[in-house]
Amino acid sequence: MAMIEVKNLYKIFGPNPKRAVPLIEKNVSKADILKKTGCTVAINGATFSIEKRETFVVMGLSGSGKSTFIRCLNRLIDPTLGEILIDGQDIMKMSNEEMLELRRYKMSMVFQNFGLLPHRSVVNNVEYGLEIGGMEKTQRREKAMKAIEMVGLKGFEQSLPSELSGGMQQRVGLARALANDPQILLMDEAFSALDPLIRNQMQDELIDLQAKMHKTIIFITHDLDEALKLGDRIVILGPDGRVRQVGTPEEILSEPADDYVEDFVRNVDRTRVITAGSIMKKIKTLSIPKEGPESALRAMEKSDKPILYVTDADRSLKGYVTLDDVVQLKKQKKKDLTEILIDEVYTTNPGVAVCDLLGTAMSTRIPIAVIDDDNRFRGVVDRTSVIAEVTKNIDDELSPTILSEVE
Repeated sequence: MAMIEVKNLYKIFGPNPKRAVPLIEKNVSKADILKKTGCTVAINGATFSIEKRETFVVMGLSGSGKSTFIRCLNRLIDPTLGEILIDGQDIMKMSNEEMLELRRYKMSMVFQNFGLLPHRSVVNNVEYGLEIGGMEKTQRREKAMKAIEMVGLKGFEQSLPSELSGGMQQRVGLARALANDPQILLMDEAFSALDPLIRNQMQDELIDLQAKMHKTIIFITHDLDEALKLGDRIVILGPDGRVRQVGTPEEILSEPADDYVEDFVRNVDRTRVITAGSIMKKIKTLSIPKEGPESALRAMEKSDKPILYVTDADRSLKGYVTLDDVVQLKKQKKKDLTEILIDEVYTTNPGVAVCDLLGTAMSTRIPIAVIDDDNRFRGVVDRTSVIAEVTKNIDDELSPTILSEVE
């Protein structure tokens, strides 16, 4: 079951908003609905689900309804029509007391403006929500200190907000949201007020935190690069408040659902999103110790390749062998491929961006081996595939090359 399910959700602002619904169903424009009814359509029939532990980014330009949407999730704004199910429970049917419990224990929110109390120290700000909820002082202090350490502010517990940089203040806001250990974290343009360098650092830190916390994060942004960097999946809202596409960053870039999405992503550097795993090729490998030079020669003949990668029984990459060396080994009537194994291999992880592979691809004659975190061989990325992707963004500045070697 998904953590959050949104079904046919509408939010219409104005007098008697439901009278705008028949006009919406007739595809009357947002501007004409405003003229005829005095109502503004913010969310227009949104339907999608959000999985547990995923970072789900809601992306759209100003006026697309993205901030309205996140406030509907915790009913700071009540939707006009539709359903929002959290863990299977329809929050539209919850009483005020039930909603208060949901906000207090199951979800937290981080705003664009930090909203810190200027007269309270960092630790007092972080534990404020727990204090309002009636938690005992020792327990709330323990939870607050744990959250402060998690966001990298240990040592600043007694500092006032005025003594902190913008990035540090946003960390306090994040720690405050994490203090009650919520399952769901709502982040409304949380990094938009920060300068570009600090913003980039906060994005990296959120990715690192999520790897440890495994929360369900709903992140609102108008910045496509931020959406592509943070999102496991992205929903793109159009200017009419309609959902235009839901998909992974790679799906959004590679398979835009309509002209609006295609225009939206037109100038994005694909090589920073397309990964080694998406362009890698599956190839035949040799397995040691069970295969020797005879098997190697037969496989090379079938594949028409002068090299073959070698793995052990667990598919762990050990290196590669060349045709010339295999022939010599056979002439010597030896059977152990480890005698000719070359273990100086350029490798990469499936999640590494293509732009980070260009330098490696240009410096080696053989394909780059793709291995997972357990050193298991997954496939190869050849120079041609990397160049083909990079030349689509030939004018863009390339990132530093990331190299790793098999030990």
